[in-house]
Amino acid sequence: MSALSSLARLQAAAAGIAQPLATVRHCHVSAAPLVLIPLRLAGEAAAPLAMMLGADRDDPSLLVVPQPRNRDLRFAFAAEAAKLVLNHIETSRGAVERPPPSRSAAKSGEAEERIRYGDAPQVLVPNRGGVTFLRLLGRSTRFRSTEGPYAVDPAVPVLGRWLTWFADRHDHPGSSLLLAMTETLRLHWATGQSSLEDGNLAALLGWIDPPDGMDGPAAAARAEDPVTCPPAGPATDPTFDNEVLAPAIAAYDRSNGAPRAEERLRAAVASQLAPTWDLMWRAVDLLRALPEGASVPRRWERDRDSFTYYHQTFGEAYPQARRDTPVRAARRLHDLERAQDAYEAQRAFDDPLVMAEHRLSGQAFGGVVTECDPTRLDETGKRPKLRPYLRVATEDPVRLDVGTTVCNAARPALKGRIVEFGTGGVLLELTGGMGRKLTPEPGAVPRVGERVCFTSLTEGSFGQAKFPDREDTPWTHGGPPADYVPTDEDAEEEWS
Repeated sequence: MSALSSLARLQAAAAGIAQPLATVRHCHVSAAPLVLIPLRLAGEAAAPLAMMLGADRDDPSLLVVPQPRNRDLRFAFAAEAAKLVLNHIETSRGAVERPPPSRSAAKSGEAEERIRYGDAPQVLVPNRGGVTFLRLLGRSTRFRSTEGPYAVDPAVPVLGRWLTWFADRHDHPGSSLLLAMTETLRLHWATGQSSLEDGNLAALLGWIDPPDGMDGPAAAARAEDPVTCPPAGPATDPTFDNEVLAPAIAAYDRSNGAPRAEERLRAAVASQLAPTWDLMWRAVDLLRALPEGASVPRRWERDRDSFTYYHQTFGEAYPQARRDTPVRAARRLHDLERAQDAYEAQRAFDDPLVMAEHRLSGQAFGGVVTECDPTRLDETGKRPKLRPYLRVATEDPVRLDVGTTVCNAARPALKGRIVEFGTGGVLLELTGGMGRKLTPEPGAVPRVGERVCFTSLTEGSFGQAKFPDREDTPWTHGGPPADYVPTDEDAEEEWS
């Protein structure tokens, strides 16, 4: 926890209402996201009990497994869920765009035919437990056979592959394809309760947007009552399990699946899901009220690129393997680290509150320009180079070394190098982002009296690594792996 977020928590506790941690929204929110609230059977990691889902707040769909231990009923539930989720995926593609070639293709002169869907499906779940549930559900369904004695509906393994893909994208920093609402809200607001208590969606929203006549602590205390605010899943309240759910399932079994018994069970489960459904859409409204960060559209473009590629190549490969090969695992880890590095920089450039955290840690400094030599030239080499000097008076605790490369927070293309620290502030030598001539472009160099902020954060500081091809996997990592072919063992994985 940073010093700024700790301060915000203290202020929230004193004021009785959540405090902002951001001035802009750092994620994409679709016009019609698929809100999905799963419930599982107690004691079973991925045995589905029910699911409420839909992209229209006034028209949710409710799916229930009346006897979660019955295999046929579980896969009938998966088939129903598949039809709804896959329909949302297909209707969320939008028009096809043809973006310009990538930089690497443009430099090499190679012709590159690219397409990108104009939109992509977005799935919202209440908490991290919902993400875990979808990951396990995908893992437990994507290998199922559509033929033979235990055949499932053809849509079931397709759903499993898509859920696995969504869960993988959730691990990618900055991706908005699958969002856990509690994590997303905590990125933008600080409450006066513990991080563990923030995992309760009702309590978290009670601090951020308390009902009329209540403050954050009172609203959060009210949210602890499982009758008024049932858990947001995937686990249910133990009292509900013992006093309502277990008798309802037993009555369904005794009636041999009578429609009336099933309807009573559906009503009981709906009473647990409906409050969370309303909370999810309240959270969506709160996020939409924030202005979108400048870098969010670029990250959503990458999400759309990923979705387009996976959708276009869906039928050309086997389902995702249970375990990555060594080269793929190393490449994936490297990609995640690069994405995290870029995401942190982008958030800081977009949001002065986020940048303030880096200023407190000494990785950025802000102040007023006291001296400026905008036309200074470095003539030590064969050709003169434009290298303006800039001195910034700052009171921030700068913890950067002389020679460190920094960039302007408002215009990251403007780069410089720390020359010295003195009583008058930090002396910078600007090295890029001023144009290609020996005189800077108008407005490129900050003027005396202008307030600026420089940071060592850069989006591209984490370079692209080179990995061997799959067939060149070194012997230290088992040598070239055999081609992956799904086996019966893959499909035997249990739902728990």
